[in-house]
Amino acid sequence: MRPLMNLDELSLKHHESGPFKGSYGVISDKIGAKRLGYNLTVCPPGHSVCPFHNHHVSEEMFFILEGEGVLRFGPNEYPLRKHDVIACPPGNRDVAHQIINTGTVDLRYLALSTRDTSEVAEYPDSDKIGVMTGDYGNRDVNLMFRSTDGVDYLSGK
Repeated sequence: MRPLMNLDELSLKHHESGPFKGSYGVISDKIGAKRLGYNLTVCPPGHSVCPFHNHHVSEEMFFILEGEGVLRFGPNEYPLRKHDVIACPPGNRDVAHQIINTGTVDLRYLALSTRDTSEVAEYPDSDKIGVMTGDYGNRDVNLMFRSTDGVDYLSGK
């Protein structure tokens, strides 16, 4: 396996669900990465590729290649432009983040993250929580629920 590739070698997968729309190409698996995940993300004007969220375990970094947008980060918003670097450390809702394309052309960025075997993610806009365990890309447990669905530890059998 070659430890490098050019972005023009990527085939992109498209996804669309409600207001979320975009394409991504996985880089890490193609060049032998083990502990970090890398992908090229393409987000069309007026969209975001994912909901506003925070990770309790994983850390992410984004590098803007082309386009412009807005970074929602905790309670703040920051304008984004070419060559901006974004740090999204693990933590509570104060580090929740979302990249939104507010420009007129595709927003293209590199996304890097740790590939942790367990994760808890929160989605403040919808009050959902995701719990995942197992190898990245092949989770044994992958559950999503609303925080109001919680039960007491001793309830039930």
